[in-house]
Amino acid sequence: MTKVQKILILFALIIMPLLAHAQNGVNSPYSRYGFGLLSDRSMGFNRAMGGVAQGFRNGQEINTANPASYSSADSLTALFDLGITVQNGNYSMGKQKQNIKNSSFDYAAYSFRATRGVGIAFALMPYSKIKYSFASDPQVLQNNAGLTSSYSYTGDGGLRQVMLGAGWQFIKPLSIGLNVGYLWGEYEHNMTMSYSSTSAYSIKRTYSANISTFTLEGGIQYSVNLSKKDRLTLGATGVLGHKVHNDAYRTTSTTTSSTSSTVEASAVDTLRNAFQLPHCISVGATYYLENKLRVGIDFELQRWSRVQFPVVENYEQQKSTGNYTPTYKVLNDRIKIAAGAEYRPDALGRSFFKRLAYKMGGYYSRSYANVNESSIVTNKKPTEFGLSAGVTIPIQNRNLFYSSPKINVTFSWVHTNIPYYLNSSLNGGSTPTLNTLKENYLRLSVGLTLSERWFYKWKVQ
Repeated sequence: MTKVQKILILFALIIMPLLAHAQNGVNSPYSRYGFGLLSDRSMGFNRAMGGVAQGFRNGQEINTANPASYSSADSLTALFDLGITVQNGNYSMGKQKQNIKNSSFDYAAYSFRATRGVGIAFALMPYSKIKYSFASDPQVLQNNAGLTSSYSYTGDGGLRQVMLGAGWQFIKPLSIGLNVGYLWGEYEHNMTMSYSSTSAYSIKRTYSANISTFTLEGGIQYSVNLSKKDRLTLGATGVLGHKVHNDAYRTTSTTTSSTSSTVEASAVDTLRNAFQLPHCISVGATYYLENKLRVGIDFELQRWSRVQFPVVENYEQQKSTGNYTPTYKVLNDRIKIAAGAEYRPDALGRSFFKRLAYKMGGYYSRSYANVNESSIVTNKKPTEFGLSAGVTIPIQNRNLFYSSPKINVTFSWVHTNIPYYLNSSLNGGSTPTLNTLKENYLRLSVGLTLSERWFYKWKVQ
């Protein structure tokens, strides 16, 4: 059995159990909006640097965020990269608090050089995640002595993507690349309105869809030497937005009580061609000082406000009998700014600690989710920021940092601030009030990079 076959078998043995048993990795009410919480595109080598990637170009790293980087693949080396994350999440809204632990599969990627100046990469990773369960406190109904109503919300699902990409360096300073992907998954959102009296009917609405579509992403990188010791690499990528020809379903059921399976009435509304994916653009620059230091900064824009998306209604709208139609401006444009740095004292030195790569970074993001559940116009948008630090550790104790297998370890802290107005007119028509959901995550991410010298040619003397 060849080394290639052994690696491919190892790849399958690792990935299949992860896909079958890995947890969703989230448990957040925030995942109720859009396709859920969008997953981080960063890999093990740049996760500790805030996810900066557009100008990263290294033959010993698989940078799926910019396919132009594949052209830097080493002529003798094939790379395999795998990442997982465990996290502790703390959620608070007013006096209510909850603490939940999760784990998730982050990515698996494989890369090699096909021919001179051309690199190939394959990757599998999540696109979005949905998982939540929460309920409102009972509310006394006006003009109904002793009768209360309550509302519960649950959701599950998410999207995954597989990508095949190629990068080509057709002249020395300039490279271009292309990722062709397949995106698939499903989601289900459930909302139930029930009453304290067992004789009163409960209303349940379910929003569901199965998603499958192709994606296309192009990238470019331009490297310029500033001197004999330092250089600058500029990078940019663009994702082509398009219509997703899948249907969405809204099912409205009436049951004898919230715990009963007896359905008194049910209606299904089908929304044809309900979804779109947005146009996206990312730009960035990375400065390199020999093989000791690299510093990068990225900016990303996703035009979610210009796509149509089916509305998942709030509890006040559960009694609505209006048409179920695709709606524009349901989501907000997403922006993200990230910066990070890496310092390696001596990649070829004898000291183990000098050969480690020390990293740190951070990012700020304005979410695409529109969580305002009232008619009040507000400029308050959900925001997220994170700080991270980590280290890349050569597994083998030899003076060859670049060709050695590596473990990437990242510790990160992420905070989200989600303000929204919640209308409470069901219990007497009171004025909408401003609420804030805060989420804090502590994460440990581990990435394993295997580097194999497959294409070395031996000479017989």
